[in-house]
Amino acid sequence: MDKHFTVTIHDDNGYKQFNLHKFVKKAFLYAGIFLLTIALIAVGTILYLDYSIDSVQKKRDAIEKAYEEMKVQNSVLENSMKVTRYSLLKKKKELHQLSDSLTEIETLIGLKPLGDESLEERVSIAKLSSSQRATLLQLIPSGSPVAYHGITSKFGYRIHPTLGTKEFHRGTDMKAKLNTPVHATADGLVEWAGYHKKSGFGRLIILEHIYGFKTYYGHLNRVVVKSGKFVKKGDLIGYTGNSGLSNGPHLHYEIRFIHRALNPFYFIKWTQQHYNEIFDKEKKVPWQSLITATSRIKVIPQIQIQPSSQPEQKSQEK
Repeated sequence: MDKHFTVTIHDDNGYKQFNLHKFVKKAFLYAGIFLLTIALIAVGTILYLDYSIDSVQKKRDAIEKAYEEMKVQNSVLENSMKVTRYSLLKKKKELHQLSDSLTEIETLIGLKPLGDESLEERVSIAKLSSSQRATLLQLIPSGSPVAYHGITSKFGYRIHPTLGTKEFHRGTDMKAKLNTPVHATADGLVEWAGYHKKSGFGRLIILEHIYGFKTYYGHLNRVVVKSGKFVKKGDLIGYTGNSGLSNGPHLHYEIRFIHRALNPFYFIKWTQQHYNEIFDKEKKVPWQSLITATSRIKVIPQIQIQPSSQPEQKSQEK
């Protein structure tokens, strides 16, 4: 069997023939197949790498975009955190100021915080105590019925300025010019409003208050309320004068509790600023039971009668 084959090449110079072994033919065939395979693999690899690069580029673009968005979000978050920190510092400062103000209020109304209450608890206690105190000061005679300019005759034994006899003075004579406005020192009902001959007080107003208290306003020049009328603390009830047994214009102010005369000076001084003093000075009133009785009552405070100048306590303690 012939294992050779002939290759004829024709050109301008004529024909040329080459006799080759069939093994060489197979070698060329295998080489061609190998090169073709290599070429296909190379093309596939190039296409795959191109696709991978494109995919990586897209991922990179997505990552860069996400990074930029994250930078913007971080910037917004940082600004928000700055605003939050500023707001927290401002609120902290306001809370400190509120706590200082609350401490002043607690001191003013006589509260002593234990130190472990929250700010909310302290506010609640202060509101409750303040409300109870305002209620007592609204219902029980407190403050001055006229602009305070001093006392001409205090509570206790004295020589009567017109009769010249020694007597027990049940009230306090307060300095006041003629026709000085007189105000109710607590909510109450007008028991008497007019000229009172037997007492010597001249034109007199008697107010009946809650829990057995009464107030007397004597030697008035003019009365502007009528018997049976209800008045609120701070209401105008009359004007000072010199009626009755009096040696000059002034106001005779008297407070009674269950028909017992009390020293009006302590009640004139009784305000939010001097709230606790009366409990030590005036022993004829059962304050604890009175406070308990009024603990569930709440009123809207009206005008808080205040002396125009602070009474001198020493003049009453001599």
